[in-house]
Amino acid sequence: MPDERVSTDWVPETVDTTRPNAARVYDWYLQGAHNFSVDRDFGRRAEELLPDVKRVALMNRQFLGRAVRELSDLGVTQFLDLGSGIPTVGNVHQIAQRINPEARVVYVDNEAVAVAHSQLILQDNENADIVAGDVRDPAAVLGSPIAQRLLDFSQPVGIIMCTILHFILDKDDPHGIVRRYRDACSTGSYLAISHGTTDNRPDLQAFGDAYRETANAVNLRPRDQVMPFFDGYELIEPGLVFTPAWRPDIPVDPDEAARSGVYAGVGRKV
Repeated sequence: MPDERVSTDWVPETVDTTRPNAARVYDWYLQGAHNFSVDRDFGRRAEELLPDVKRVALMNRQFLGRAVRELSDLGVTQFLDLGSGIPTVGNVHQIAQRINPEARVVYVDNEAVAVAHSQLILQDNENADIVAGDVRDPAAVLGSPIAQRLLDFSQPVGIIMCTILHFILDKDDPHGIVRRYRDACSTGSYLAISHGTTDNRPDLQAFGDAYRETANAVNLRPRDQVMPFFDGYELIEPGLVFTPAWRPDIPVDPDEAARSGVYAGVGRKV
């Protein structure tokens, strides 16, 4: 059953409620209401393996907000959020359009609940929409009617890939996927990435292994495998760091930041 806190009228009949889904589990980590009992059960088991998982998810969400604000301040007026997940407080369009009401945002996700709920909250927003698609197919995403209508690839685009790349396995060539999105964008575009790792957090391996039970297996990568995602980009300060250490609103302890288990960085296409 879906969470009793929300109406279920919008839930697509095709949603598989027998297997946990990473987007819906993440929604539960962030105390969202658009998840199912199977997702919450998995989330509780994951929390036993990683007691601070909700805090890790929150730190990643906070990085997303800071990155979008920074890119907006740098003049970016259009965003492509790949693997956007289920909308919750602090969505890209909310942040960007608060700074610039004309900012345009395209979300992309293949999870039915994420797509259905995004369509609901964006139905009256002419400058934001969601593509129901797989980020592993850049041609289909970039060529979709929604992306073609809202994004001008001759002008800088802010590509957001927050906690999505570790769900793309090596066999699917994640670095090649990132390159294809990069090559579609003009010079001066930006790429924001956050990516799970076991660096400084070996306990995350068991947590990542648990995701084999879900529809979304996880490949946590070390720093030297995350850095190549920024090939063709120049990292802006402070470079590739742990999420709490990326331009924090308040000073953070380096050791505490390293406990986040998620790398974060923003690069400018050169």
